[in-house]
Amino acid sequence: MKILVLQHISCETPGYIKDLMIKDGAELTTIQLDEGGTIPQNLSSFDGMFCMGGPMDTWMEDEYPWLIEEKRKIKEFVIDLKKPFLGFCLGCQLLGEVAGGKVVKSSPPEIGILNIDLLKESQSDVLFHNFPSSIKALQWHSYEVVGLENNNDITLLGSSQTTKYQILKYKNHAYGIQFHIEIKSNTVSDWGCVPEYEKALEESLGPGALDKFDKLARDNMQDMNTHATVLYENFKKLIQ
Repeated sequence: MKILVLQHISCETPGYIKDLMIKDGAELTTIQLDEGGTIPQNLSSFDGMFCMGGPMDTWMEDEYPWLIEEKRKIKEFVIDLKKPFLGFCLGCQLLGEVAGGKVVKSSPPEIGILNIDLLKESQSDVLFHNFPSSIKALQWHSYEVVGLENNNDITLLGSSQTTKYQILKYKNHAYGIQFHIEIKSNTVSDWGCVPEYEKALEESLGPGALDKFDKLARDNMQDMNTHATVLYENFKKLIQ
């Protein structure tokens, strides 16, 4: 299994799912885009693509010009080659934009361990097979995807109280997941060191919120890692 991983900051990796892939002997090619990494020209040799989160936003092409090429490569992989794709947080938003949606500022931002409601369409879906109807997940985003209601290629699989497109599917092989199902025990503390993330956290939850958020994440870690394992096992079915 050959997986191409697009990263936008070094601390946002596939996390727990990466550990599962390594245990399985998967061949991971990681491109650190914010450090000048270049996406391979030949994408057809990869079985799947993971696109991770990051502190930048999809519209910041002047500040991060590599976003232009990244969007083009995602379009090639998902729409032209029709290969399995998982996008997390920013990666979800990039997929949504490539598929014809828009990314707008969330009102309010979603930060915390919050509920995700899976819709009835998820029950027959390959990736979310054996998921419960509701899960708790880590949220840490200030933007979201909108404007996909009339797109027949998009299926809405999950929503939260304030964000409609928490889980979106393009046709039957590409998924955007706005929340962070990939987290590990050190995720919150690591991300809290990123100025943009720390600012968003304190604006939403108040000064000194990092320690409380970290404890809350650790308290729910076992269930979140279980969901990540189910997701990964289902993902392997997409590339068989």
